[in-house]
Amino acid sequence: MATPSTGKASTPKKRTAKSSSESIEGSSLRSLRFFYPESLHKKAITLLATLEQSPDPTEHSSDLAEIVEELTISGMNYYFMKPLKEAKAGFIVQQSANLGMTGAQKVMGSVIRNIIGRMDAPQLLSVCGSIRHFML
Repeated sequence: MATPSTGKASTPKKRTAKSSSESIEGSSLRSLRFFYPESLHKKAITLLATLEQSPDPTEHSSDLAEIVEELTISGMNYYFMKPLKEAKAGFIVQQSANLGMTGAQKVMGSVIRNIIGRMDAPQLLSVCGSIRHFML
């Protein structure tokens, strides 16, 4: 494709992929956050400590799956349902969104339980580390 000012063919810029070893903290990636109830925070922190100190973290995989599911639901509500209510969308729109979110939450919950339920101890501890990082 020719550029208007020079009439010469433009060369597409090369995209450089970041190496997987590059830390997210040091990158220019952006992030979003959401607020969730203090009771859920306390529950999560308590479970993470229990799992991290356990001789067999796999004994707590179902509890971890429950916390991940609760955090996921809380985030979905914060990012979708709360703005919808604040926008004063009509009753039918809110009910339709609520119905859709309920279905999505059930599917996500099942996926979360299946995946976390199959993890070994190092994988569970890695998930705990990620959750702790997100909570900063």
